[in-house]
Amino acid sequence: MNLYANVFGQGQPFVILHGFLGMGDNWKTLGKKIADQGFQVHLIDQRNHGRSPHANEFSYEVMANDLVLYCEENGLNRIHLLGHSMGGKTAMLFGVKNPFLIEKLIIADIGPKYYPLHHQDILDGLEALDFDMLHSRGEVDKELSKYVPDSGVRMFLLKNLYWKNKGELGLRLNLNALIANAQEIGVMLPTQYSYVGEALFLKGEKSDYIRAQDHIKIKEQFTNSIIREISGAGHWLHAENPSMFLTEVLEFVKK
Repeated sequence: MNLYANVFGQGQPFVILHGFLGMGDNWKTLGKKIADQGFQVHLIDQRNHGRSPHANEFSYEVMANDLVLYCEENGLNRIHLLGHSMGGKTAMLFGVKNPFLIEKLIIADIGPKYYPLHHQDILDGLEALDFDMLHSRGEVDKELSKYVPDSGVRMFLLKNLYWKNKGELGLRLNLNALIANAQEIGVMLPTQYSYVGEALFLKGEKSDYIRAQDHIKIKEQFTNSIIREISGAGHWLHAENPSMFLTEVLEFVKK
């Protein structure tokens, strides 16, 4: 699968993987700041997201393989790899199976453990959107608010809106495949895998994705890892405290 990516900057490759229902563009502001520090940044759209191809098959196994192919096609090795949420799980699996391709691994607000399905209201809301009846961003937002009351989450989701044709809106998501495979999002990293390279886990202070009791499991599978907390931030820690997030990332990759 030929993944879509926005690439900018010069230097060592720095690959960023977005979370579930997101896209590489979510990371453009931070990605440009990383590129300014002497890196070639690759903002990748994972399969069934953004401008990347759609496919019925959707799992961390296939997404990690997609990234292997992307690295091969673009001559990338010894990459810095940063993944957020779903992208973090992809990055973990990619890392444990292809450690020779990674210089440093950064995982944002996700652990290797199993997570119960918790996106159902969002998926129901997206599935309920009738683009024969909805003809503006405002109308879509109003309809989505019946399922997703948090305006910040809706703003994130609405970045997927685009004009398919004149007067016809659509979503840059393969919603059918994502709904059919929603249970794949929470699967745990297989316990037989471990990673001995340098890894940084960043957690949001207000997020419960990585709890104190999860630190042991992280250290077991990522034996050379450090865990840092981003103050005042929830799950979207890179957007809620971007300056601290950027500082932690740059200190880690440059040391």
